[in-house]
Amino acid sequence: MAGESLLECSHTVPAIVKMNQKITHCRCNVWVLIFIVILLGSTSIWHSGDTVRQLTSSEAGSLEPEVRIALPQNKHGSGDTCLSIPEQDRFDCYPERDRVVTRKLCEQRGCCFAQDINDSSGVPWCFYPPNFPSYILGNRTPTELGEAGELTRKNKTYYPRDILKLQLNVMFETDHRLHIKINDSSNPRYEVPIEVPRAAKKATSPLYTVEYSEDPFGIVVRRRSTGTVLLNTTVAPLFFADQFLQISTSLPSAYLYGLGEHRAAFLHSVQWNTLTFWARDTPPQESINLYGVHPFYLSLEPDGKSHGVFLLNSNAMDVALQPTPALTWRTIGGILDFYIFMGPDPNSVIQQYLEVIGLPSMVSAWGLGFHLCRWGYESSNATWEVVKQMRKAGMPQDAQWNDIDYMTGYRDFTFDPKNFASLPQLVADLHSHGQQYVMILDPGISSSQPPGSYWPYDEGLKREVFITDTSGSPLIGKVWPGLTAFPDFTNPDTHQWWFENLLQFHKAVPFDGLWIDMNEPSNFVEGSESGCPSNELENPPFVPGVLGGHLRSKTICASVKQKISTHYNVHSLYGLMEAKASASALMKIRKKRPFVISRSTFPSQGKYSGHWLGDNRSQWKDMYFSIPGILNFNMFGIPLVGADMCGFGGSTTEEMCVRWMQLGAFYPFSRNHNSQNEKAQDPTAFSESAQAAMKRALLTRYSLLPFLYTLFHHSHIWGETVARALFFEFPEDRNTYSIDRQFLWGRSLLITPVLEPGASSVTAYFPRGVWYDFYTGSPLVSTGEFIKLPAPLDTINLHLREGEIIVTQEPATTTWVSSGNPLHLLVALSQNTSAKGCLFWDDGESLDTYERNNYTCVEFTTDKNELTSKLLHVNVEATYIKVDTVSVFGVNFQPSKVIVNGSPVPFSHSSNQVLIVDKLHLPLEKEFYISWS
Repeated sequence: MAGESLLECSHTVPAIVKMNQKITHCRCNVWVLIFIVILLGSTSIWHSGDTVRQLTSSEAGSLEPEVRIALPQNKHGSGDTCLSIPEQDRFDCYPERDRVVTRKLCEQRGCCFAQDINDSSGVPWCFYPPNFPSYILGNRTPTELGEAGELTRKNKTYYPRDILKLQLNVMFETDHRLHIKINDSSNPRYEVPIEVPRAAKKATSPLYTVEYSEDPFGIVVRRRSTGTVLLNTTVAPLFFADQFLQISTSLPSAYLYGLGEHRAAFLHSVQWNTLTFWARDTPPQESINLYGVHPFYLSLEPDGKSHGVFLLNSNAMDVALQPTPALTWRTIGGILDFYIFMGPDPNSVIQQYLEVIGLPSMVSAWGLGFHLCRWGYESSNATWEVVKQMRKAGMPQDAQWNDIDYMTGYRDFTFDPKNFASLPQLVADLHSHGQQYVMILDPGISSSQPPGSYWPYDEGLKREVFITDTSGSPLIGKVWPGLTAFPDFTNPDTHQWWFENLLQFHKAVPFDGLWIDMNEPSNFVEGSESGCPSNELENPPFVPGVLGGHLRSKTICASVKQKISTHYNVHSLYGLMEAKASASALMKIRKKRPFVISRSTFPSQGKYSGHWLGDNRSQWKDMYFSIPGILNFNMFGIPLVGADMCGFGGSTTEEMCVRWMQLGAFYPFSRNHNSQNEKAQDPTAFSESAQAAMKRALLTRYSLLPFLYTLFHHSHIWGETVARALFFEFPEDRNTYSIDRQFLWGRSLLITPVLEPGASSVTAYFPRGVWYDFYTGSPLVSTGEFIKLPAPLDTINLHLREGEIIVTQEPATTTWVSSGNPLHLLVALSQNTSAKGCLFWDDGESLDTYERNNYTCVEFTTDKNELTSKLLHVNVEATYIKVDTVSVFGVNFQPSKVIVNGSPVPFSHSSNQVLIVDKLHLPLEKEFYISWS
């Protein structure tokens, strides 16, 4: 009966149709079906093509929150209808922040108004009624990769220049990747200029299904194996105006991660939380847009499976989260270009995401050592003295850096001839000790000196590499050197000019790496010295919640033209483009892997640079927030990431700096850096006991460099994360979902820092299984529980996961010296006495060693009381290194003998079940086996 009445309707039948089925000719209002679903309870009807079938209760439930919304009674919805929409399901119809929403303003938009007495709750006062006009899907046709359709809108919205006809393309690119693109069907629009893969044929066995609502238009994406709804855009109307694009989706759970760069817990709150995206120079703080833009999220599903969603869009945007749970994308330009990644585990989601944006480059080995910097050394001799003190203390250090005080008048490609006269000699001394030199560069090029006195500006003018204002003259802002012009890195000519400047400077100061800062780009005046034009790009009809309230706040004018588009479109790409130019220049100059650390970032940045988390402060909470930061950037494909150890702004305490150095020893990128006019915080500035604690942490890092280097290789080749959230490895364990005070290196090493003052213990979560103390090998058997651990000031807790084999090395004070030292295998037996691991080994600096087969890869396996090595690939580098010691954790019997390659050898076995075999001198380039019985 219900099915017959549905099919007889002429304008109110829902048309949610499955892909590749015959399209229905009946255009329908999805809200009518929802009303009927409510009335029918568990007997739900689904219209699919020309057939009607009954939904199971689980299918009906998967479409929440729609089934909770009542049928409207008139144009705006009656008061009862509006109030019947649960608060958590109200999608904001008036997101503007610059005015108080009144009933009159709200109803002018055709929306429901319900003022919340509690202003701080975040519940929108103005929200869409169920029958708010949206697009209609028609003219669906098959394509080589999937299906295309036409979206049309009859009613204009309240934003100017609605685009009334859109093109929908749904592309089944791979079995685990779906690509959905919505664009203007008549006029080309700006699209983000990064390389993405082009599928050649349609996926044959996709892990997803796609369904449509025709009127109002919506897409439902489900996981084929479980039916879980991953994307459901029918929850709110679609907007596509010239400067306002909005689309909403329900989420399968409240467990949402990613969406950077923001300072927040690793697990995002969906309690009316809006995240703004627009690259901005500002010290990190909560609830504001920061240096980088990464519109990608990973979502956990109720059964522990994972998927990811990436919006390839570089315009200013807000992402609004609400407790439905649901998410709204709200951007002011470009197109809607979505990639959905099916996982189904978190690690796979990230690998699939990196297949689209690009895999990280392979880091130089020295880049994984300890780096030291400060703003305020004030001279090269003072810098040199710190290096000498570090050596005298036997403190590991691979790189010395300088901040902007090395320059003449803060001008790029110069060094102060008075205070930094000995800088070339300092760099030569570093090189003679196997150490490296890294310098800062800002993009702002000084423009106020007399013509002919500063080649970078003079030549830049000649080659027209600077961003220009509407008159065609270089836009002039103000940064550290005073009046400055800004290179346009979207222009290939700028890359060549940048390279020539670096080459010229390298001849005087042979630097090894680049630190590119202030590249949001930062500007100390709003827009320019002469202001900005008054136009729609400077004052769009909707402004996301950017810090400062204007797109030009602490940056350049949005309306200026760059080579490929307006700054309005490419602003958040500035750091990416500068990193690309810098990495390319370094490869040409040094003929080695480039080392670049950038403040501003965008998807695909990992191909060119690492990142540090910006101008933090010497506060305990900043130490904590660094962990979600490094976990997020590993998800974003930028594994070489860290925070300024001991804090950049303010003065640290000895205790804080000890604890931060312990944590920072396990940042993928490990650097201590602080500001001018603050107390020195290099390790030698503290007491002997503090130095000893810091030295122990750094030597532990250096002992683990073979393992860490192998993790970076896996990141470069397969897109695996280096620093990893616990739930990545234990997605079935809900206790891990919000843990961000601990993290893993790869799948093997659990790191539990102290993040509070005065603590001599720390509470750690151990997922189910056996975890071995890294230092002693003692086992800890967990059923999945929180355990209080002793944490004296000289110790950071480390635990090795059962079933893992990691390679360590006798540490030295530089990676170069360490690289020749003997190797040590740590074997953490599982409860069935097996374990596995591997080692990637090359010269640490040459380009494309893996791609050119100039590497060694060894696989280690333990089973039935026997450890074997297997050579997967070998080259000459392996002949310089030997395996000297093997420690096997979890040998729960007293062995009577140990056999190495057929011969008995001495060994020891301790009461905590650790078997140690040393003085082996086994060549890495030859396979071996060790057994115990």
